[in-house]
Amino acid sequence: MTSNAKQAENAVPHPEVPGRPCSVAAALQLIGERWALLAVREIFYGNQRFDRIVRNTGAPRDRLAARLRALEEAGVVERRAYSERPPRFEYHLTEAGRDLAPVMRAMLTWGDRWAVDTPPVAFRHRGGPGSAHEVEHDLDPASTCRTCGEEVAPGSLTLDVRAPGWDQAGPTEGS
Repeated sequence: MTSNAKQAENAVPHPEVPGRPCSVAAALQLIGERWALLAVREIFYGNQRFDRIVRNTGAPRDRLAARLRALEEAGVVERRAYSERPPRFEYHLTEAGRDLAPVMRAMLTWGDRWAVDTPPVAFRHRGGPGSAHEVEHDLDPASTCRTCGEEVAPGSLTLDVRAPGWDQAGPTEGS
């Protein structure tokens, strides 16, 4: 199955957003609210039950329930029953939710540098079998281009605007 066919099969709704056609704006429309991202964080951390998510996010129960419903409708999380009497559910990340891992790590890295004095958590990493790095260590992620294998450095990117009627500055003449 091709990547595009797989994406179509697991499609997340595409919200309409005003202004420039933009994947960032569309993503924020789906997951950009505080309680939604904090719920995703907790599920990443392994806290899948509603009470733990409420406790660890500090979200009002009604708001969190609404955000989890919206994340479920958007295909980011799925509910799985763990008790029939009384009915109780856990929340698990879907493929779309798991694909938020680099976003969450980037926000954590930025927050560690710019928003807190002392980082409250750290991701730890250990290489797999045969790796030269079998000792666990703090994760120091880098972005690497899959095409050429080079690390993506500041200043090495250019913007290729592909939305019809738009260029880097905004709408083009006659749009």
